[in-house]
Amino acid sequence: MGSERDPVPGGAGGPAARHDPGRRLFGSDNFAGVHPEVLAAIGQANGGHVPAYGDDPYTRALGELARDVFGGQATIWPVFNGTGANVVALDLMTRRWEAVVCARSAHLNTDECGAPELLAGIKLLPVDTPDGRLTPALVDSVLGALHGEHNAVARVLTLTQSTELGTVYPVDDLAALAGHARARGLMVHLDGARLGNAAAALGASLAELTSALGVDVVSLGGTKAGLLGAEAVLVLNPALAGHMRYVRKYSAQLASKMRFASAQLLALYGTDLWLRNARAANAAAARLAAAIEGIGGVRLTRRPEANAVFAVLPAAVKDPLAARFGFYDWDAAAGEVRLMTSWDTTAADVDEFAAALRAAVRSAGT
Repeated sequence: MGSERDPVPGGAGGPAARHDPGRRLFGSDNFAGVHPEVLAAIGQANGGHVPAYGDDPYTRALGELARDVFGGQATIWPVFNGTGANVVALDLMTRRWEAVVCARSAHLNTDECGAPELLAGIKLLPVDTPDGRLTPALVDSVLGALHGEHNAVARVLTLTQSTELGTVYPVDDLAALAGHARARGLMVHLDGARLGNAAAALGASLAELTSALGVDVVSLGGTKAGLLGAEAVLVLNPALAGHMRYVRKYSAQLASKMRFASAQLLALYGTDLWLRNARAANAAAARLAAAIEGIGGVRLTRRPEANAVFAVLPAAVKDPLAARFGFYDWDAAAGEVRLMTSWDTTAADVDEFAAALRAAVRSAGT
């Protein structure tokens, strides 16, 4: 019987591989590995001693980068994960009697396991949207129902770019929402776990979707774009920055060996790697949608705008394909699934999935 130290087949020795590195799954862009340029950056940051908790040359360089890209008042704070970034950001922006307006479909509302409520005491005010995108009128629909001290006071509008439904806010729509929020006395938080995908889709810069619009705080994505457990909170409103070090610490999001998170973020956002990765993922989603749309019994439920494809698949083939390609039900009752592409999804990966779907449909006679 083999051991953990058995050689990798065809390799020169070392721990045995526990997965098939050639397999591609469509369940999440979190399934992808770490980009080779990011691994190289981690290796470069390794070796020797530097001070901990952010007092290191990589984190200082990251701060300089944030000011160069997002404006001189920007500060950036590495954290471990997207949930942590969102909770820290919103805790920074609210007091205990204040609330956050969000789309009902937002990750913050559907996939954080109550972390904003539990860890930061935040009241969420979810709003139904047709496509994951809020509008000024939809924001007003929840604000108008609040009355005095009997309700939590709406303080923050959080927007997701790109949204959980794979849609993207055009720049003008974001600008209108940010201006409307300020007119209503709200600050603006942007959940940018896939901000790069949105920027690539729009042909916009990162600053054009954030600091140029007066966004106050951004949860800046990393893991979905090819990093290893590294995200950041980008504080663009200088009035908030002074408390950030304390909020991050008591939220258990302060890394001791921060140089490794900062080195990754530098590799991603200090080069065009974020844009290359986003373009690759978006292009793969567009190819995937085109490849499966003409297959009998398959119906796209919305046009992909970033790196998500939503489709109804024939019931007879959905579960076997999901077992092979690792995607999830989105609306099980309707037979709708979500297919996510990643920075490393290739044309061959897409074509393999489409061929398998086509063959399964033909075999099932649907």
